[in-house]
Amino acid sequence: MSGTVEGIHVSPQFERLPEPVEAVEVTAEGVRGDRYFGKRNLTLIEAEALEGLFEDTGIELSAAESRRQVLTRGVRLNDLAGKRFKLGEVECVGEEWCEPCSHLEGLTRPGVLRGLVHRGGLRADIVRGGRIGVGDNVEEA
Repeated sequence: MSGTVEGIHVSPQFERLPEPVEAVEVTAEGVRGDRYFGKRNLTLIEAEALEGLFEDTGIELSAAESRRQVLTRGVRLNDLAGKRFKLGEVECVGEEWCEPCSHLEGLTRPGVLRGLVHRGGLRADIVRGGRIGVGDNVEEA
């Protein structure tokens, strides 16, 4: 299992669209500067899932609009549920699939909820903090 970090998006406010950054510092408390700091987890989504959403429904959803912090490519995130893996220097354990919700659909457009079922990403617990940068590897720990 090997993939890459294709994008990182953070926002200090809940209703503000996350903005792209080249790298983030992650602690056991979460991503520094992000609205979910203190929640002790990280959210990820596959670039392939967003591309599949467009192919299947015609809905174009950006990585920022997905509200996930890390965009990956080349790795099936659903397969990482219950497993340890690394993103750059950060070590995580896949906690659960991050299914889409009606709130996400309300912030974006109709059809997003249904279109992202079982490919809405992964919520991961942070085991060891460090730096994650665009281009970093995603691999089993």
